[in-house]
Amino acid sequence: MTPLEVGFSGLGVLLILFMIRVPIGVALAGVSFAGIWIIRGDVPAIAILANLPYDFVSHWTLSAVPMFLFMGAIAAHTGLTASLYAALRLWVGAVPGGLAVATNFAGAGFAAASGSSLATTAAMGRIAVPEMLRLKYDPGLATGTAAAVGTLGALIPPSITMVIYAVFAEVSVAKMLLAGLIPGLLTAAAYALLIVIRCSLNPKLAPRIEFSQVTWAERFAVLKPVWPLPVLVIGVVGGIYSGIVTATEAGAFGVLLAILVSLVQRTLTRRALRESVLEAVRVTATIFFVAIGASLFTTFLALSQIPGFLSDAVVGWTDDPLMVILICTVIYIVLGCFLDAIGVLLLTLPILLPIFDAVQIDPIWIGVILVKYLEIGLLTPPVGLNVFVMKSVVGDEVPLLTIFKGVSWFLLAEIVVMLILIFVPQVILYLPSTIQ
Repeated sequence: MTPLEVGFSGLGVLLILFMIRVPIGVALAGVSFAGIWIIRGDVPAIAILANLPYDFVSHWTLSAVPMFLFMGAIAAHTGLTASLYAALRLWVGAVPGGLAVATNFAGAGFAAASGSSLATTAAMGRIAVPEMLRLKYDPGLATGTAAAVGTLGALIPPSITMVIYAVFAEVSVAKMLLAGLIPGLLTAAAYALLIVIRCSLNPKLAPRIEFSQVTWAERFAVLKPVWPLPVLVIGVVGGIYSGIVTATEAGAFGVLLAILVSLVQRTLTRRALRESVLEAVRVTATIFFVAIGASLFTTFLALSQIPGFLSDAVVGWTDDPLMVILICTVIYIVLGCFLDAIGVLLLTLPILLPIFDAVQIDPIWIGVILVKYLEIGLLTPPVGLNVFVMKSVVGDEVPLLTIFKGVSWFLLAEIVVMLILIFVPQVILYLPSTIQ
């Protein structure tokens, strides 16, 4: 067999392994090791398996991943984000669908602290959904809002997905993180507008709550406990933007801020710290295991010559960047229905990055586009992970189909946002262009 034939055979075996639910990291590493063995022999294969995992994990830039996860875990376990929903409820609760709008913006704030889509969905499911259901909000609107807002976790910095993309695409982590800020805020605004329009047209979705007796003094007073979250977000983003810390150092800086703030708040208990450490270690190990498999897969594909073959084939067919984007749309939406977001990203980047380079697509711009597609995949059936996280939170109180129906409305907002990001690239590129 030629290396190219081995490569395509490996891709076929990989898809079969995914279909029978073999863990992504195991499937990637196993197929890659076997493929390298066939192409180059046993000694090179064993040497690559022995050296590559360490070389990858010791990459300095990746140290931001456990730090950002640790920061988010501290924020969650010490209650730094708990008061945000209560404050927003008083400020925007009177508008149509006010509690859903409050959930949307509170989720955006939590996403900025945690950097995790699934963590944001779980948190808003526990904090906001019971309150909305108690006040007779439509179950689909309540759960759909909390599930959809979780997607902001991969866009608003700090974002674990953005860091991993930057490492594999060999672009600036700082620019990649900043590139997601405006699209993330734009998505949150689009979600809020959708909620207000739906609830204005159909008031039965969200019964109006009387807030006329709430004074402005009470509204400002409820903002006091919210100060830790802006401190975290401004500290991390501002530190990167001002050049005080690098994107890699910003993770450790965020952890320091989270610890200091929680000490001031007197919420950092020994148990909270231990649980935060364990959570950060567990999630980091999971991500790195998949990433090591993807790194081996990249080496296997390079030896099989598939990236060059596919790049030449696509460029020979079309050199129109919009057509390439359309191809990516189909690939990511289909794969996003079956695999988790980071798995899809790491599986496809070795193949797609040479194609992007060949048609001269800006790697930072396309990185945000791909992350958006990944997040849309978290909402689409049959395996919308955010939807299943929401289902695990609400239990039997809301049927799974109802949650999917509630989430489907937010896909309309995503279509509008994606059109803006694709046809107005400066929405993504403006902030990265302002730093060196």
